[in-house]
Amino acid sequence: MTATAPFGLLLALELAGDRSEGAAERRELLIELFEAEGRSLVRLARIFTDDTNAAEDLVQEAFIRLYRSMSAIEDEARSAAYLRSIVINLCRDHNRRGLMSLRHRQSSVETPPVDEPIDLVIRTERQAEVVDALLALSLRQRECLVLRYYSDMSESEIAAALGISPNSVKTHCRRGMESLRMALGEPA
Repeated sequence: MTATAPFGLLLALELAGDRSEGAAERRELLIELFEAEGRSLVRLARIFTDDTNAAEDLVQEAFIRLYRSMSAIEDEARSAAYLRSIVINLCRDHNRRGLMSLRHRQSSVETPPVDEPIDLVIRTERQAEVVDALLALSLRQRECLVLRYYSDMSESEIAAALGISPNSVKTHCRRGMESLRMALGEPA
């Protein structure tokens, strides 16, 4: 993704045909949000989907959904947090659909996933171990840890994004870290 809004997003906004009062301001806000948050949202979605193309598509869909509901947003400063929640929910739906299609396949030949060139450069052996240990955690623990340590969100922001209590966030983070330490053979 580039630093400017992708053609598909701009086209979708244009096709939405919103000519109401404030439509231009909402588009500008959306483009500013894309420039500020787009890359980090794609990285976040990439972690949950393990597919760069799907991550980019899901983030674009999140921006379109945010645009459609912007008139209902009372505090525009919360738009970025709302956008993260949309991305997380879209990733969940994407993964759920993927699991359903796997269950319904008659037969499939297991082929090892092909890493993209960037993955080969970025993922060292230790990073691969950490990612594998992270993927072995429960979905909720993985979500909490990624949002806490990768996205640098506070417990209250994570709780709002996932729709759970801050105490649940603390519990999932603590248990997830314990599991990671055990899986990686590190002292407690």
